[in-house]
Amino acid sequence: MRIIVQCSAVALGLLAGSQANAAPADPRHYETELMPPGFQVLASELEGPVFADTSGKTLYIWPLNKIRNGDIGEAKGKAPTCSDEVQRVNSGFMSPYPAGFDLPELDRRPSCTQEWPPVIAGANAKPVGNFAIVEGPGGRKQWTYEGYPLYTSVRDKLPGDVLGSAGRQTGGGDGGVYRRPVTPKANVPPAFEVFTVQAGRLVGVSSGYSIYTSDRDGVHKSNCDALCAKTWRPVAAGELAQAKGDWTVFQRAPGLKQWAYKGKPVYTFTGDEKERSYQGGDEPGWHNVWMQQAPPAPAGFSVQDTHTGQVLASPNGKTVYFYSCTDDAHDQLLCDHPGAPQAYRFAICGGGDPARCVKTFPYIPAEANAKITSRAWSIMWVDPQSGREAKADQSGALRVWAYRDRPVYNFAGDKQPGDVEGDAWGEFNGRKNGFKAFWLRDDFDRNGE
Repeated sequence: MRIIVQCSAVALGLLAGSQANAAPADPRHYETELMPPGFQVLASELEGPVFADTSGKTLYIWPLNKIRNGDIGEAKGKAPTCSDEVQRVNSGFMSPYPAGFDLPELDRRPSCTQEWPPVIAGANAKPVGNFAIVEGPGGRKQWTYEGYPLYTSVRDKLPGDVLGSAGRQTGGGDGGVYRRPVTPKANVPPAFEVFTVQAGRLVGVSSGYSIYTSDRDGVHKSNCDALCAKTWRPVAAGELAQAKGDWTVFQRAPGLKQWAYKGKPVYTFTGDEKERSYQGGDEPGWHNVWMQQAPPAPAGFSVQDTHTGQVLASPNGKTVYFYSCTDDAHDQLLCDHPGAPQAYRFAICGGGDPARCVKTFPYIPAEANAKITSRAWSIMWVDPQSGREAKADQSGALRVWAYRDRPVYNFAGDKQPGDVEGDAWGEFNGRKNGFKAFWLRDDFDRNGE
């Protein structure tokens, strides 16, 4: 893996100012399509434009995906499997644990539909565009998108929230199967694709490699000569290529057309070692192309170099960690937030002992004068003994930072800035039930692992 030795422009951008945005998404950034009456497209800070229902709740799907011992999720074009029944035992799909063990806190465990309310279609609703209607459990009529049943999340409170998404896992394999927000198609020509990474919505060519612009270029004017073009390859446009949104075509040389974004010629970088890279953006005068960048971390947080990349660090200089968890029931409910059973987290970080857990992975405290500058970051009060949210006046409650409405942590084993000894701590390298470092530069490993 490549060693990153200085703070990149990408990482620094995550510490810059930003404003929360729950307004309608910019139509230049997505392809418009027919929607049911009242449905809308809203701007989210973390996932870009998202579809929302009539009340502004983000829409989610749960595509079928393979995990260690089977497939979980919902198949395209099939009836919904998320039901009103409360799951009581684990599925056994995550070896080496067999099926049939009682799940924790059954007296307060929600059903799938309580956690993920179905998007109900009215009696007179008619299919429109990619939105259709399917009959779900109990005969209810439920909206679908491209064949997948639609849901909202009880974690989302405000229009534009995407808190029902863990946002860090693509699902499958060792990491459980996550719901994901439904997004309209990006308004880019067929030669390009938009990728959601930790730092935002990155643009690349359809093969996955990033594209870049140069400060030396003008509007529809490339100053990258033949020698330069050996390192920075112009993204050629076909003879029949047409402008689309912010994307235009100009004549680079007689008989040779090149793509431009907002008037700036775009290139790929021969030095990129992997897809979705920021390496070209480390070169002076060159910049990645972004449709949207992630909101800032709170004031006082910093970027730290490690032996394999760059991580977000809390005001004490230590690496920030987030906790990932899906339970092993057939409905794969998230257990990574204070509203879920804490038995999973206590087992991983404290052998079942809450006090030991707080010592091993301490919460990151939010100072009394700390300010929130985005919707992605928030401040919550937690009871360290139960792991649940608490009221501000509750005895022993801690005021802590949260990302995506989930507390973030340091690790006791990290002794100095840049240490990441707690990364991959837990089941299946921390992907199923455990802790992962908050990587800012995840282009050294496109899975952010």
